Amino acid sequence: MIALTFLDFASVFVFALTGALVASRAQLDLVGFAFVACLTAVGGGTLRDLLLGREQVFWVAQPSYILLACAAALLVFFTAHLFESRYRLLLWLDSIALSVAVAAGAGVAIDLNHNAIIVVLMGISTGCLGGLMRDVVCNEVPLVLKQGEIYATAAFLGASSAVFAGYAGLSGLPVLAICVAVTWVLRAGSMIWGWKLPVYKARPPRQ
Repeated sequence: MIALTFLDFASVFVFALTGALVASRAQLDLVGFAFVACLTAVGGGTLRDLLLGREQVFWVAQPSYILLACAAALLVFFTAHLFESRYRLLLWLDSIALSVAVAAGAGVAIDLNHNAIIVVLMGISTGCLGGLMRDVVCNEVPLVLKQGEIYATAAFLGASSAVFAGYAGLSGLPVLAICVAVTWVLRAGSMIWGWKLPVYKARPPRQ
């Protein structure tokens, strides 16, 4: 549980940074920064907890998550102008947040003894939905839906690696570490080496 709490805090903070960076690109005010940062930080985890029927949503049980997200928004509000390429920074921070959040989502489902399908789906939803909400609200093309982008695929394979690690007899922190590593390597590889998924190309109708 300590590891899961740490992952939740880490994903909230880093996702909040990405939300605030997107808010800076949209030239929002401080309240807008805080709103987008909080939405991004807790969006995926909120849906996870509601779907799993947890006694309380994680940030309701511990409001310090919201304070952490607001602190991240404040930090970016006063420092975003220092970075030459905010979009590049956004992509890298988002890749870290994705990998940590996928592990957090999968880890909670494992801790509640759910089956493999639910573990994978909770990993994907926790990792992807906060960023999706961020991009939609700020009128950006969602990273998870960009053409050929390895994003949801990285989340899927990362969460699946946690399941297979459990089948191999591992438990606890090693499972979460494997999930983080697999997700991040796939996402980072797509940015560094241009790994892409094949995209649909329409063909002329048959005569």
